[in-house]
Amino acid sequence: MRYTNGVRAAFRILFSLFVAIVPSFSCQGRQRSVALTFDDLPIAGTNDPAIAQSVNGRILDALERHHAPAVGFVIGRGAQELGDVGTAILTAWGKRGQMLGNHTFSHNVSDALTTEQFQKDIEGGGVSLAAVLPKTYSGSRYFRFPQNHTGDTKEKHDAIAAFLTERGYRVAPCTIDNEDFVFNSAYLKMLPNRDGASATKLRAAYLAYTAVEIDYYAGLHKQIFGREPPQVMLLHVNQLNADVIDKLIDLFKSRHYRFVTLDMALNDAAYKTPDIFIVKFAKSGPMWGYRWAEALHVRVHGSLEAEPPEWVMEYQTKQK
Repeated sequence: MRYTNGVRAAFRILFSLFVAIVPSFSCQGRQRSVALTFDDLPIAGTNDPAIAQSVNGRILDALERHHAPAVGFVIGRGAQELGDVGTAILTAWGKRGQMLGNHTFSHNVSDALTTEQFQKDIEGGGVSLAAVLPKTYSGSRYFRFPQNHTGDTKEKHDAIAAFLTERGYRVAPCTIDNEDFVFNSAYLKMLPNRDGASATKLRAAYLAYTAVEIDYYAGLHKQIFGREPPQVMLLHVNQLNADVIDKLIDLFKSRHYRFVTLDMALNDAAYKTPDIFIVKFAKSGPMWGYRWAEALHVRVHGSLEAEPPEWVMEYQTKQK
């Protein structure tokens, strides 16, 4: 989710130098940590029940193998449309020791709705979880905004924030983004086209891009706070992530991150920084580092952040 669109040639050179030095940052006296979160349960990119079960099963297996806690954010309508399969998937997350959160009922961004309509969408998401929450959930109640749109006016932003607080929700920020939905969109066209060569190339490009983004956001937060707070990784429950989940997790392990619960990550002082960012005229709202920079009056250069490879974006638009 970009702060600015496009990366200028000059900035690309600076960024490559920046990425080269980021891994040398050490967290003296502090263990690097990350909380994993997955949006769009039961499944993103398809409504095929068999694929949904396979994707969730493989992601849950990997989380268990790597002893990685996670939170899955549920779109109520998606769970409802899958019927018993949707219920079984959500129940499986709980039985496997993972948590669930509310991602609204319809996944409409707040900009597209009035404050009252969006509040009803939050309530609808909660209702859709009511049947499985007692069996699968304990601890904090989390809410994540669709596409990180927290309100396009200060009045809407503040009213929704108050509404969530009154109902016992805690907003789930995210600090690292890897544009997985862009890669997955192209990937889902490669698979039925039996374009195995492109699919192999895409998986490699996706992992390489994710590595760059992990390092970029480590540096961004060090610039803002003088240290790297616990990270919150934004992923989606989709085919691509299921196919590379072990390698994704290994990217964090190779950088000496330990996996922590979202509760543990959010206990860090950085997450007490107020979110005053008003998202307007953007497809997706920015990661929290950019929001914190604005709140703390720290100048950062979002144009230094890399974009997914152009060929990936071209594939998803050109292929049927």
